Amino acid sequence: MPVLVASDLDRTLIYSAAALALTMPDARAPRLLCVEVHESRPLSYMTETAAQLLTDLADTALFVPTTTRTRKQYLRINLPGPAPTYAICANGGHLLVDGVSDPDWHRQVTERLAGECAPLAEVQEHLERTADPVWLRKHRVAEDLFAYLVVERELLPEEWVKELAAWAENRGWTVSLQGRKIYAVPKPLTKSAAVRELARRTGAELTLGAGDSLLDADLLLAVDRGWRPGHGELADTAWSAPAIRALPERGVLAGERIAREFLRTARQGPVGGL
Repeated sequence: MPVLVASDLDRTLIYSAAALALTMPDARAPRLLCVEVHESRPLSYMTETAAQLLTDLADTALFVPTTTRTRKQYLRINLPGPAPTYAICANGGHLLVDGVSDPDWHRQVTERLAGECAPLAEVQEHLERTADPVWLRKHRVAEDLFAYLVVERELLPEEWVKELAAWAENRGWTVSLQGRKIYAVPKPLTKSAAVRELARRTGAELTLGAGDSLLDADLLLAVDRGWRPGHGELADTAWSAPAIRALPERGVLAGERIAREFLRTARQGPVGGL
């Protein structure tokens, strides 16, 4: 396939019930397809139209789910269309080939982290020491690569997040607030590096991407054309780049619009899509 489509998943293509943003009258709400079940409960959705668009995309482009989720969290998603040959998990820490992590890629990533930023243990200790039990609900480590907190968003002091970001910046880490989760991620751990590796392996002539959070900025800067929805960290900060289109849609309808843009641009091919 000459076209590679690398897309973030949560709050970009798939949405939890809380993130759907169904602001229209109930009778006009789009039909939804559940694409993730967790502990016997439906968890993530896309519109049925978006599901068909994503299925059609497989005939034209190589679709690569590109997520900060762990491998276990990613593999419980049941996306429409054929199973992706490649997927990028743990923010680029794992490159899956037919569902299995590429050991050479993971080794390269861990070597970079060891040489370019503070160790995970130092960041863990800081989070545990400074997070307030009043608003902290869970503290997790993902794939031994990065850490995240689950918080009560309405109780979370904005100043604490800013102070954490400044502390992390000096140690080669990035902080991202997404819904009820605060991520602390090493700067060398990027989706863009994994996308570039896949473009090299597959010989893709055109790369497309989409994402909503600060952790997706490097991905969007790495692709030839990209889109961001009208919600999320990037929209809140009015982040933009020359090859990136800011969409007005919010919530699950933004996911449908992104899937439509992917398919339209992929069908134009490398010449028309650039």
